[in-house]
Amino acid sequence: MKKLKRILALIGALLLLALYASTLVTALMDSPQAGNWFKASLACTIGIPVLLYAFILVYKWTKK
Repeated sequence: MKKLKRILALIGALLLLALYASTLVTALMDSPQAGNWFKASLACTIGIPVLLYAFILVYKWTKK
């Protein structure tokens, strides 16, 4: 179980790095849709970690 947690944590960290990179790239793009892509990327960068944290809290509460 400990190994699985480490693998999932690594995947989560890589996902966050990819989200940060995509946010940076969309911020620097000069396209008509770049603003919409930037907003979506920024929302995912903030929303996904918050949702994962909420899922972890709910799991801890229901496990006990």
